[in-house]
Amino acid sequence: MADSLFPDGSESVLPILPLRNSVLFPVSVVPVNVGRHRSVRLIETACGGERPVIAVVAQKRPETEDPTFDEVHWVGTVARVLKVIRLGTGQYSVVLQGVSRMRILEPLGRQPCLSARVERIHEPPAVDAELDALTLRLRESTRSLYEHLPSQPREAARILDNVVEPGALADLVTANVSVSNDVKQAVLEMLDVSMRLGMVIDLVERQREVFRVKREISTLVQEEMSRSQRELLLRQQLKRIKQELGEPTDDEDDLETLSERVAMADMPLEADKAARQQLRRMRLMNSASSEYHVARAYVEWLADLPWSKSTPDRLHVGEARRVLDEDHHGLERPKRRIVEYVAVRRLRRDGRAPILCFVGPPGVGKTSLARSIAHAAGREFVRVSLGGVSDEAEIRGHRRTYVGAFPGRIVAGLKKAKSRNPVIVLDEIDKLGRDQRGDPGSALLEVLDPEQNHAFVDHYLEVPVDLSSVMFIATANRMDTIPGPLLDRMEVIELPGYTLDEKRHIAAKFIMPRQLSDHGLTPERLELRDDALDSVIEDYTDEAGVRRLEQHIAALCRAVAVRLAGGEDVQLNATPADVRQILGGPRGGRTKAPRVPAPGHATSLAYSASGGRLVLVEATRMAGTGKLHQTGKMGDVMRESVAAALTYVRSRTATLGVPDDFLSKIDVHVHLPEGAVSKEGASAGIALYAALATMLTRQKVRTDVGMAGEITLRGTVLRITGVKERCLIAHREGLTRVVLPARNAPDLEEVPREVLDALDVRLVNHVDEVLALVCEPAPEVSLEAALPA
Repeated sequence: MADSLFPDGSESVLPILPLRNSVLFPVSVVPVNVGRHRSVRLIETACGGERPVIAVVAQKRPETEDPTFDEVHWVGTVARVLKVIRLGTGQYSVVLQGVSRMRILEPLGRQPCLSARVERIHEPPAVDAELDALTLRLRESTRSLYEHLPSQPREAARILDNVVEPGALADLVTANVSVSNDVKQAVLEMLDVSMRLGMVIDLVERQREVFRVKREISTLVQEEMSRSQRELLLRQQLKRIKQELGEPTDDEDDLETLSERVAMADMPLEADKAARQQLRRMRLMNSASSEYHVARAYVEWLADLPWSKSTPDRLHVGEARRVLDEDHHGLERPKRRIVEYVAVRRLRRDGRAPILCFVGPPGVGKTSLARSIAHAAGREFVRVSLGGVSDEAEIRGHRRTYVGAFPGRIVAGLKKAKSRNPVIVLDEIDKLGRDQRGDPGSALLEVLDPEQNHAFVDHYLEVPVDLSSVMFIATANRMDTIPGPLLDRMEVIELPGYTLDEKRHIAAKFIMPRQLSDHGLTPERLELRDDALDSVIEDYTDEAGVRRLEQHIAALCRAVAVRLAGGEDVQLNATPADVRQILGGPRGGRTKAPRVPAPGHATSLAYSASGGRLVLVEATRMAGTGKLHQTGKMGDVMRESVAAALTYVRSRTATLGVPDDFLSKIDVHVHLPEGAVSKEGASAGIALYAALATMLTRQKVRTDVGMAGEITLRGTVLRITGVKERCLIAHREGLTRVVLPARNAPDLEEVPREVLDALDVRLVNHVDEVLALVCEPAPEVSLEAALPA
């Protein structure tokens, strides 16, 4: 469209009108409300002539109140002002008609309004087969889009047919498509007509697909609503017909059944009252409503709980002991405690059930022992896994006001057991979490408190539930992560790791028969020689329990099963060579004590949740200024132990035969090998002292000695935990002497006799006693500070 006042390709000075939320295209006619100060001055100044011409540009940010040239797009539209209507003081409604594209060449000023020298962009008419094809496709896509719109704009479709020029058609379609102003500006700035048509075709087809999907979803929703309304109407009609015929309705049958279940549940008075109150409410509700189903689920939970159902206890002491011995080897302390409970229960039937906590490394049989206890006592067994539980509602239940609410795991366990006196195992209680949703450990306090659990209130049920007859057994790998108040409510029984002899016995009596049966084999098909079994235990497992041992025996069984399935007649009396052929080479991944005596080395006996293990301590010296370097992924407590041991060594330089200023002339580096494994705890104190002291005195530390004990700055050796596990790992790794705190003497009673007979256990009260026990005869002291240990 040409303009005699402003020809195509020419330059002119025009006032600039910035638009906040729209983009004006050529051939478009749009009304614009003008109210900003500069825009009002532009209209009042420029509208003196007939149909004045102005330049219209879009703002980059709509919220800008008084935009500069940097805050507007420089490609816009030359427009005629067709009509101006005064709306009030400083307010106008202006009708603009786009004429052609333009580009700002040079900003000229902002007073009284934005003005610039602009160039009108010439768009010559083109005749091209490709343009014709693109134009035809755009028309078809736009018509298809209009068919999916809620109301089909007939005039828009008619105007669409009247536009001939491809560029003008692309501009018109873009102006009437619901896309962002940034996209419209990109189309306006696209001067190549072919590329502009391609952009607009993509926009239209994308919009068409969006509206198509919306219409399909809307249709599906309407159909589903119609179906639901039709079903509701038919059900109401069926209900009315049955009432006219005098037949009971489905709702009445449902409520009658629920009422009978409530009556037969023999609930306490408070629970019975709550159930019957909900039944009365349900009779007044529509059975299709959500509230009806919530109330029904609540009444069903109340009716399904074993309020008065219990299993009779097996109160024969000898029978209980026999059942426990059949299922587990050793574990005398927990077995004795259960036998005592059976004996007390025999004398007093209304006594409270014990609340036990089995603490021990993985694989020692904590959960399976609890299952055997349930079998020995004649009770149902329920396992509740608490590992990673961090929501208090998992214990207390969710309130019924929440969608999808349900009772907590304790009440759910009672329902599963169908008995009010089951054995409930709270597995992995040491791994409870805690977050913004509450503290499940605190919620368990009420469950495990004998003074409170006879009236435990679940948030979902909101009526008291008697848990006093339940035997709770918690399991944990370590005690230090169990909250103190929770630990105080339980009777802790430690289950230590197994000795080599115990593992042999367990493998022969329990694991082998079970794995042979699980794999469909007979004892004639696979038998492990004693040396082969020892090879599996010593070369392929590094654990306090027997879980991995069972996995490897299962692997041997699978190998035999494969050969049998292949048609071989296998009768394997497995040797260590057979074990290596099936399981591969020995793992050999665990820490070993050093083989060559050397100064600055010591072997600490550590204790963790997985049992005992060796921790090597290395100390070396070098020329320096008295600095201490610590490596080996030590925890904070371990680092403090290193500092305490070094401080004590500094205080005993005279006794060690070292000059007072010697340590100020060297740097000391303490390293714990296996740097990827975290080390924590204070029990390595005497091992750290031995390594640091011999680093200075050059005495060689024996390789067959392991030690454990925390030290103070005065050299006192403090008591530690896990004595049995430390002795077991020392025995398993072939050490011959163990140095322990004298205050742990009573704990040696728990160590198996065969282990104590094989170890030379030395007890010390003061760290000064250690060097004489762990070192070889001392050579002359070497004081070359610069030489590393």
